[in-house]
Amino acid sequence: MTSTNAVHIQTHKYDNQILSFENSSQKSQNPKKMLPKTPHLSEFYCLILLLFLNIIHHSKAQPPTNGYTCTINSTTTNFPCQTYLLYRAKPPDFLDLASIADVFNVSRLTISKPSNISNPSSSLLPNQPLFIPISCGCHPVQNQTLKSISFANMTYTIKSGDTFYYVSSHIYGNLTTWQSTVIINPTVDVYNLTIGVDYNFPIFCKCPNNTQLRNNVNFLVTYVFQPNDSLSSIASLFGVTRQSIVDVNGNNFKPLDTVFVPISKLVKLNQPPGVPTNQTNSGSNQTIVVNRNNDHKGAVVGLGVGLGVSVLLLVLVSGLLVYRENQYRKKLKERDFEVISRQENVGKGSERRILKQLEQNMLLADVSETLDKYKIYEIDELRKATDGFDERKVIQGSVYKGCIEGKFYAIKKMKWNAYEELKILQKVNHGNLVRLEGFSIDPEDATCYLVYEFIENGSLHSWLHENKGKLNWKTRLRISTDIANGLQYIHEHTRPQVVHKDIKSSNILLDAKMRAKIANFGLARSGCNAITMHIVGTQGYIAPEYLTDGIVSPKMDVFSFGVILLELLSGREAIDEEGKVLWASAHEIWDCTDEAEKVKKLMEWIDKFLVKESCSVVALTNIMNVAVACVNKDPSKRPSMVDVVYALCKSDDLFYDISGNEFSTSPITAR
Repeated sequence: MTSTNAVHIQTHKYDNQILSFENSSQKSQNPKKMLPKTPHLSEFYCLILLLFLNIIHHSKAQPPTNGYTCTINSTTTNFPCQTYLLYRAKPPDFLDLASIADVFNVSRLTISKPSNISNPSSSLLPNQPLFIPISCGCHPVQNQTLKSISFANMTYTIKSGDTFYYVSSHIYGNLTTWQSTVIINPTVDVYNLTIGVDYNFPIFCKCPNNTQLRNNVNFLVTYVFQPNDSLSSIASLFGVTRQSIVDVNGNNFKPLDTVFVPISKLVKLNQPPGVPTNQTNSGSNQTIVVNRNNDHKGAVVGLGVGLGVSVLLLVLVSGLLVYRENQYRKKLKERDFEVISRQENVGKGSERRILKQLEQNMLLADVSETLDKYKIYEIDELRKATDGFDERKVIQGSVYKGCIEGKFYAIKKMKWNAYEELKILQKVNHGNLVRLEGFSIDPEDATCYLVYEFIENGSLHSWLHENKGKLNWKTRLRISTDIANGLQYIHEHTRPQVVHKDIKSSNILLDAKMRAKIANFGLARSGCNAITMHIVGTQGYIAPEYLTDGIVSPKMDVFSFGVILLELLSGREAIDEEGKVLWASAHEIWDCTDEAEKVKKLMEWIDKFLVKESCSVVALTNIMNVAVACVNKDPSKRPSMVDVVYALCKSDDLFYDISGNEFSTSPITAR
């Protein structure tokens, strides 16, 4: 027993003495008879001291239920960062990688590879450990005591019977707390969660600081302290020293506490585990039990043999299933080639059609292995949903509104050039990106159909330029932060980086709550700092370096975002009828050296609808500063989306809007 545990037990002893003293005093009808012997004064002081130490011990052991504080744009800690958490498979709903991947907004492959699982489709054992990749960031929150906390943001769709406590503790396995979830969902009525609505859940995480990075600590893995754990057992599991864990977390833990384990690289997990986690104990304790009671030796041996046989049977069954699947695929290919051989004497048109069908079958098989989270729709199902792709169902361009099983979807029709878009879409999952639900391929003409979630309120372009005067200042500011958060995600939290390449107001969709989502990844590209000779995009939004030199980088998305900010401020199109681009006119206004003249020009230039709004000149000039910085002709002088998000989140107008409080500022007037 360690000295810490000894103090802990001793203080509980005095706790019980005082409890007994209080109870006997309360029950006493004759104080003179019932009052116990008064302790000596020195003993009383010792008692108080031990109780004080006990309070300190318990307060240190308590985890920060509201989250772990951090500093945005810190020079000592590198936010955001890619890290991992250790999650244990939970019966009955989370014993396969597909269901777990959905909960953590990742794909099965990103879990199976670091977790040393060869077959992502295999079943899992209860409590089987898994490494799950997460993107950890430092996020501002609305809390009186906390300014910002570090977490990986997960979206979860509420089901019947779910509560913040149940989802945090049971589904996410205490990797977060309901208290922290309430903080990042400040406007939500926790007693009346809406079924089918996505809520944010903050998974606790930390990024290594500069000192830790210099000491070869590349990850701080999030781990939940288990009832049978000790610091030594955790250190052994991750292949690190006990002291390294203490240096990061201290040494007072109790079950379900969060522990951040410093590692240089992931250890290889032994899959499947020979013994369930809740049966694991330290070797010394287990030996003591066996030596003290030889009668249990047979039971222990029998349990070991039984588990060994179970594991062997599991391996044999898994091998058989893999073999049968391979044989099935082989027979499918043989059958397809046999169909072609039987049609040798048919006309050219029929043969070409059969070859095309075989090609599409193979393409579909390849894609379905990558896009494990998405549903593959039958083409007849999509035809029925859109009334045969009737023109009346067209939303915009080649996108149709379809109804499948009573739910509306946006169905995008395109020729078979969607493979790159599909590869990118399977890597991203964020609340400010339009979600891909599934896809289909028509074997007749090789047409690909992408099925997206349906966004109710259409595009930002239509609200700004067709329904003028409908978006107030706070809504416009919130839309800008939504777009910025979506771009920050694809720039900072995907590997390799994703560049959208076609950010414009018509590709920004607004849902029922007027929250913005980025759509249309048809031109998106993985990787950055590349050069292309094939220039595509929309005039008015194209960055100068891309237009002249074909340079593809995240800074071209920053430029396009700046143009959207200018649209939100001015209510003007990105390019006018005379062919003059909006960002050029913004530079003309903002290049003025006289501050009073600059503000006067801004008031004449902004959307006249905003003149009626109660937003301050300071707020307008701050957003204009961000927009002009984004559309700088020199890409090296443009801010990153991390800097943009931070600048937008500092707006008082946005803070009060999200918090639900009213605010009052002076009306817009030129100073």
